[in-house]
Amino acid sequence: MSYQALLNEIEKGLPSEVYLFYSSDSFLIREAIEVIKKIVPENDRDFNFHVFNLSDEEVPSIQQILDVTNTFCFFGSRRFTLLSGNLLKISKKDFEKLHNYILSPAPSSVLILLHNGVTKKDALEKFGVKKLISLDIKEPDIPEWIKKRIKMKGLEITDDAVSCLIASSGTDLGLLASEIEKISMLGKKKITFNDISDILAGGRLYNVFDLVYAISAKNPDKVFKIYKNLKETIDDYSLIGALNWQYGRSFLNKRNREGSSHLLKIFELLNKVDIDIKSSGRNFPIEYLLIKLLQLQGDQVSVK
Repeated sequence: MSYQALLNEIEKGLPSEVYLFYSSDSFLIREAIEVIKKIVPENDRDFNFHVFNLSDEEVPSIQQILDVTNTFCFFGSRRFTLLSGNLLKISKKDFEKLHNYILSPAPSSVLILLHNGVTKKDALEKFGVKKLISLDIKEPDIPEWIKKRIKMKGLEITDDAVSCLIASSGTDLGLLASEIEKISMLGKKKITFNDISDILAGGRLYNVFDLVYAISAKNPDKVFKIYKNLKETIDDYSLIGALNWQYGRSFLNKRNREGSSHLLKIFELLNKVDIDIKSSGRNFPIEYLLIKLLQLQGDQVSVK
């Protein structure tokens, strides 16, 4: 299950009494909170919509939060209580209180747990929530996510425009959402490649297409000139995602085994860097990555 499963539950009005949504991306957790908030009429939110974050310094105790969920709702309304953060860090005593509530929830309340952190589904099953839903979006599904987000704004976007968006901004969903907001202000019903290229470039003189072409041409001076411009408007992690996407498109277009083998080596390098960043949390020297990509670039291979 994925983010679409959340939207499906939203369409049904979140009928269950307890949910547990989880994601390694804090952007998706924030998005989920905003989407859920829209279910509750604005005039009722002060009484029937409560959000608690475990990372807040003055967050109430688990017992106090459960007292909120157990408060009776008048006039047939339902109370939505959201608890977000790393749920695996709560104490054993608090876990037992939470688990006991989950076994016998208040009928007029909806308790929504939102776990933010890298974890496996098995680790969260101990909470005993029947509606355990991952919000994470796999990279191959990002184009469809972009199209749906554009559609929600009453717009259309072409496939090549989607590819341009990802190649320029990477696969960071928060950054993509920000770019989509800019695109939606163009005043056009159908967004094409030409429509978005200028707005995506912003103050940039170059984009990731240019960087890949410079690497393909084995032109180190051009490569580092382009990177110097790009790093002013895109973070390193998003840049790696954009490189992955652009090389992925090249891989699909390769007909010969030699070219495919070369691109596989590039993917191995990019994947290694990606894992290093996620596991260590530190910045990776992108200059070193670019040098390695230049070294891998064979004379006979040209990325198009």
